[in-house]
Amino acid sequence: MRMVAVVLGGGVGQRLGAGLPKQLLTLGGRTLVERCVAAFETAPGIGEILVVMARGYTGQVEALLGDRYPKVTGVIEGGQARPDSVRAALATIAAGAGGADCGVLLHDAARPLVDQRIIADCVAALRVHDAAGVAVPASDTMVVTGHGVMQSMPRRETLHRCQTPQCFRLSVISRAHELAAADPGFSPTDDCGVVLRYLPDVPVHIVLGSERNIKVTYPQDLAVAEALLKSGLSPGLSSAPPA
Repeated sequence: MRMVAVVLGGGVGQRLGAGLPKQLLTLGGRTLVERCVAAFETAPGIGEILVVMARGYTGQVEALLGDRYPKVTGVIEGGQARPDSVRAALATIAAGAGGADCGVLLHDAARPLVDQRIIADCVAALRVHDAAGVAVPASDTMVVTGHGVMQSMPRRETLHRCQTPQCFRLSVISRAHELAAADPGFSPTDDCGVVLRYLPDVPVHIVLGSERNIKVTYPQDLAVAEALLKSGLSPGLSSAPPA
């Protein structure tokens, strides 16, 4: 089955306060977006890569990537919010699919340390499931709060922290987003959440993530990513088995 990796860099990273999209910040001499593209370029199971960038930056990224990544089929402009960027990517993939279904791996450009084991496991999951998401078991006790007061404590062993890639058959994620777009009361920030809400009969399976697969959101996150990169350690696996 055709497998398309989508590197989502349509946001501007306001929380990082860097004055430019965070995916264009450098980590070990390469931008975050290029590190993500390079990871999927070397992944045997990935056939194509589509990059989504913030408005006004597509040309810069095209020049940055050049012709060194043959799997890149395009750099397109994202939308106002993450769901808009995802829908733009899905429309582009569908236009090139000729009506055939395919696998889509949606990955945040702000996660530059995604490793080959995670990508391979995502590809394997899509060969047998319609939806899957990378996640790691929660190590801290979690609490539900309201108005500054603890209300309940879910069992920790039932909780995971979501990462990316999030992986779907094109037909499944396209239908889920179609339904979400028609619901003005829902503002999704996570594609697995879109499927869980609008296609509840589609199981979303877990692909085990890694503590190394961090998301760069705040300035200190970039420092942590630099430390992980310099450590030279192999990507760590969480100890719990996938659900």
